[in-house]
Amino acid sequence: MEKKNFWADRFEAERGRLRAVALRMLGSQSEAEDAVQEAWLRLERTGGGDIDNLGGWLTTVVGRICLDMLRARARRREDPIDGEGGEDRHAYAGAAADEQAALADSVGLALLVVLERLTPAERLAFVLHDMFDVPFEEIGRIVDRSPAAARQLASRARRRVQGLPDTPSADYERRRNVVAAFLAASRDGDFSGLLAVLDPDVVFHADADAVRLGSLAEIHGADAVATSFKGKATAARLALIDGRPGLAVILGGELRIVVRMEVEGDHIVAIESIADPARIAGFEMEYL
Repeated sequence: MEKKNFWADRFEAERGRLRAVALRMLGSQSEAEDAVQEAWLRLERTGGGDIDNLGGWLTTVVGRICLDMLRARARRREDPIDGEGGEDRHAYAGAAADEQAALADSVGLALLVVLERLTPAERLAFVLHDMFDVPFEEIGRIVDRSPAAARQLASRARRRVQGLPDTPSADYERRRNVVAAFLAASRDGDFSGLLAVLDPDVVFHADADAVRLGSLAEIHGADAVATSFKGKATAARLALIDGRPGLAVILGGELRIVVRMEVEGDHIVAIESIADPARIAGFEMEYL
């Protein structure tokens, strides 16, 4: 009992900050409270014995809970700030007057409306980094992406929050050309050409489904990534994936693998291979 009280006291000291994170992530006081309570239940189940940094651990847990809730909301095509239909779809409007005022004061209704236009991963990266100074290394672990990819998520979200175009035309052309050069070099087995467009510290990640299709789970460094892709992109096509250049791998006439790329300057800094059908179905695809 004494040990449980110790962790309960430490959790209560973190509750206000956790609730603030969840509120900005979810835009709903009741959902934010649910997320924080779920974090406490998970802490209870672990016993807390192996946790060195409780604040960081709880932030990660709340972030993952909120991400799951946002993804579930997206699958139901809900829009709790400015959507249509659904009895649970407009959390702000459904709150009591004092709760509406508190929510608007603490978050800002205009910001909440803009945040609702972000993807779940963009929203998490923006909220955790720009509002709570969580490092991209930790954000990357939450969204299962590299730190560079997490940085790009936050950057894209920041532009959308500021009302700027997601991808300026010149920037789009540069990114498209880099990805197209990677594809051509891969098809031609041009090792030097691959190295020319890969950042020396590029990181490749593949999901479990891609691994089952024969991919390595993770590759680090330009030499290793270039070796892995040399002569391998014969079934790939250049595509826009959620508006950003990447590759679509067509096997047997079906889209089987989506390869997302994060480009900084003239180099690819992160590559993610996704073969999970559920995730692929959630992408907006346009073949180039």
